[in-house]
Amino acid sequence: MLYGRAGEQQVVDRLLAQARDGRSAALVLRGEPGIGKSALLDHAEERAEGFRVIRAAGVESEAELPFAGLGLLLGSAADRLSALPGPQRRALEAAFGLAEQGPGDRLLTGLATLGLLAELATEQPLLCLVDDAHWLDGASAEALLIAARRLRAEAVVLLFAARDDQGAFPAPGLAELPVGPLAPTAAAELLAGRPQAIARRVLAEAHGNPLALIELPAALALEPPGSGPGTVPLTGRLGLAFHGRITRLPAATQTLLLVAAAEESGELDTVLGAAATLGVGPDSLPPAEEQAVLRVTADHRLLFRHPLLRAAVLQRAPLSARLAAHRALAEACPPGDRRTWHQALAATGPDAALADALARTATAAAARGGPAGAAAAFERAARLTPDPALATHRLVLAAESATEAGDLDQAEALATRALARTPAATPLLTGPRATAHFRRGDHPAAYELLLAGARSESVGGDRARLLLQAFHVAWYLGEPELGTVIDELSTLALPSTDPAAPLAEYLSAVTRPLLGRPAPALPPAAEVIDRARRAGAAPRDLVQVCGATLILGRDEETHRLAAELAAEARTTGAVGPLPTLLFFQAEAELFHGRHRDAEVTAAEGLALAMDTGQRQWVSQLRSLQAYVAAIAGEEQTCAELAAAALDAPGPAQAAGHPWAQWALALLDLGHGRAAAALDRLGTLTGGRYRHHVSATRAVPDLVEAAVRLGTPEAAAEAHQRWERWATAADQPWAHALRLRCQALLGPEELAESAYLAALDQHAPTRPFEQARTALLYGEWLRRTRRRTEARTPLRAALETFDRLGAHPWSARTRTELAATGTPTPATPPTGPLATLTPQELQIVRLAAQGLPNRDIAAQLFLSPRTVGHHLYKAYPKLGVAGRGELTGFFDEQSSHPRGSGTARASPGACTR
Repeated sequence: MLYGRAGEQQVVDRLLAQARDGRSAALVLRGEPGIGKSALLDHAEERAEGFRVIRAAGVESEAELPFAGLGLLLGSAADRLSALPGPQRRALEAAFGLAEQGPGDRLLTGLATLGLLAELATEQPLLCLVDDAHWLDGASAEALLIAARRLRAEAVVLLFAARDDQGAFPAPGLAELPVGPLAPTAAAELLAGRPQAIARRVLAEAHGNPLALIELPAALALEPPGSGPGTVPLTGRLGLAFHGRITRLPAATQTLLLVAAAEESGELDTVLGAAATLGVGPDSLPPAEEQAVLRVTADHRLLFRHPLLRAAVLQRAPLSARLAAHRALAEACPPGDRRTWHQALAATGPDAALADALARTATAAAARGGPAGAAAAFERAARLTPDPALATHRLVLAAESATEAGDLDQAEALATRALARTPAATPLLTGPRATAHFRRGDHPAAYELLLAGARSESVGGDRARLLLQAFHVAWYLGEPELGTVIDELSTLALPSTDPAAPLAEYLSAVTRPLLGRPAPALPPAAEVIDRARRAGAAPRDLVQVCGATLILGRDEETHRLAAELAAEARTTGAVGPLPTLLFFQAEAELFHGRHRDAEVTAAEGLALAMDTGQRQWVSQLRSLQAYVAAIAGEEQTCAELAAAALDAPGPAQAAGHPWAQWALALLDLGHGRAAAALDRLGTLTGGRYRHHVSATRAVPDLVEAAVRLGTPEAAAEAHQRWERWATAADQPWAHALRLRCQALLGPEELAESAYLAALDQHAPTRPFEQARTALLYGEWLRRTRRRTEARTPLRAALETFDRLGAHPWSARTRTELAATGTPTPATPPTGPLATLTPQELQIVRLAAQGLPNRDIAAQLFLSPRTVGHHLYKAYPKLGVAGRGELTGFFDEQSSHPRGSGTARASPGACTR
């Protein structure tokens, strides 16, 4: 029976009831040690009638073993892996040690975890209990959190119990339930029957902690009469109480407990096998069970009654006993990472063979997507390595792995140790040290490190890699730094077989016009990627080529390449770069006037970026969403998304800053706030980010705002740069916008010819900008008293704005039409597709193509049940009874929704 936890029990019971109805939920129980988190997990297990229940706990001693916690929780379900899509199955097989290698993508492993949880819940609801989540290894915690954030309609309840210490098991995006002290009445009820003096003192010292209320009476009863309140912290006093309980057990039982505490899997056969090596048999187990120290679960695992009991067993044991326990466990474990890890924990000095084995374990962990475990294994391997040069090399690998895991403090500490041992290792450590600075927001320090490393005489073949990394950093610093990196890249004499050669040449070529320099002929990006592939380039290099196509306005190439690389990532399981690719794809869709498509793509990219903590792309994607909201005139949504995009830790501005500023400026411009728009756009197009894609594309908006305020000179310098850029880009749409700017800025007598030329140049696949040009031309015609002629371009513009849902621009166009003396058409009704959420639209679109739920789930990294849930919600909105009726909502030649803001040719009437 639980005392004083009725509210918490109701929350847990409600989640279980929802799961019985097919809904999923994840919850973190947060509180101090002994507060009752484990008891609430027990309560959930007791109330989960009709559920499949799986349970595991993190253990401090094995928090560095990759996927140890995930294997404990889900390893028994390995027989269900065959139901998962191939890449997901292989990812979990590698994580569970069932395959030598597998996709090392951390995001994929988390998505595969979601798939396996959903599969386990197909016959009955599933309850997953994870105690001491703060001690989970990083790879397991990340995979479970990714899965938890994506739970929707799988009939899964995932409960974590974690301490409330700062930084203990951060779980952004998950609901949390604080578990606080018991109320005095409940605490007193728990102590009923105790001697009054003991009860009063326990109440005073326990501060409502249930475990203390239970354990302290026995400890206090052993103290001499008249003893005062304890000066030891509560957790320490509980440890002492447990220490006393363990000490009273037989010596052989204490040895068995130590072996069980050192082996976090709790597998009964492994523990008993190791104990036998130490001369202890299974007959030593009953005394521990009788004293409620631990119990044997139905799946033959030893489970300590409370995590603090396990900690007390380990803490009280002398070092020699702990080393002996790990040696015995190493003998009892089958060959593999776990055996190697126990051998390492038992080592007392350098051991070359063991260090080599640990390095192999680290390499395998990195390949499986466990960089935190790889860092720990490389670091321990370095300690055991007798050869100084090899030890330094392994510290470098540890620093690189820690950087990949996002543990920047650990990465810098490892780098410092490596440099102290071998100063000549500086070039090798430049990459991880610069990455740590960059992710903290110290871009200048990262840039200086990379440039110095690239110029070092000892850099060798790593120069190109460091310069490409420096290019990325310089992009966020400004044109002078970017120019320096381009100059350095130009001096490289790379053989054609070098994977960096195609990327270095392409980045240099597309960036030169931004810096006012002549550029060589630009090859198609597909050819660059093909060359890079043949030379063995890494996926991140291919992604960088895709993004670079936007720099000179090759938006069609961008969309094609991003879609192809994203499809390849989904198929192969290398989904880590997907947020980046989806951002590039959404940019291209937005520039082509496919605003709804961009919204859907950005929403998927944002969810994936948040799942993996890719802050740069979270910021970029939110700012792009803000721009879409600005087009629609959604003031509050735009402001909220922009604010979220601009929220960045560290001294540097958020990566999404340029896009967010453009979004807010467009919102102002659409609502007629030209002065506010000009202020934002002037800073954006004239500041240190003026070379960014969004800042470059914002110049025509700057020109319009400046002209509306009667201050065209405010846009003069930026417009000159735009003219040079548009000439270098040599794209019809860029020439159209250049002509529109000339019509606004040039002599009045040349305005009409410029407007007409611009409308001729506009591609029909860019309807938003075409409509804006038609609107400006119509306004000009009305101002010159040619009201009848103005109606034709204004009507064409209105039709496009209405179709795109660009409400401020529709309102402005209706005002202009009314001023010409003609009735304005009514606002058309919103189509049913516009009522769908981005994810519902994405799922409906794939269902309309004939894909079954399981294939849709595999492509979008959802569970089949969640796909069905979204379709179930979408059908009533669309007025259909099933998927067979969905094809009527989409164009026959594409999967683009009709009347939902997707690009279609604008009426030709606006061109003349």
